[in-house]
Amino acid sequence: MNAPASPRQQLLLVDDEEDALLELAELLEGEGFNCFTATSVKLALQHLTRHPDIALVITDLRMPEESGMSLIRRLREHTSRQHLPVIVMSGHADMDDVSDMLRLQVLDLFRKPIYHVRLLETLNNLFPQPQVYLARG
Repeated sequence: MNAPASPRQQLLLVDDEEDALLELAELLEGEGFNCFTATSVKLALQHLTRHPDIALVITDLRMPEESGMSLIRRLREHTSRQHLPVIVMSGHADMDDVSDMLRLQVLDLFRKPIYHVRLLETLNNLFPQPQVYLARG
């Protein structure tokens, strides 16, 4: 499969459920995004160190070793990454989580299973598609 001439932004997807992670990566790569995947906060932080161009993180909230909230806190404490947009996906967010997310300036919260259409709308608003994509004929 040929990738578009200029791929869209690099995204980091974090979820301990590998099937959900791969499904989401496939969906977003189909939209032209370049996706890195991580099944833990530790791996996510390694990706962020290695790939300074990552433009957005989509993370699950509940993970066995360290939570998505912990990942967001670490990003907000890290000077070069504190403004990185983060989208949270969760099947179990409660009001405390929501207030933490507001304080940590989370861009959006998606309940699992994710409604892909709304996620794509959010991403397309954030990262409008380059006009080149429309010129295919």
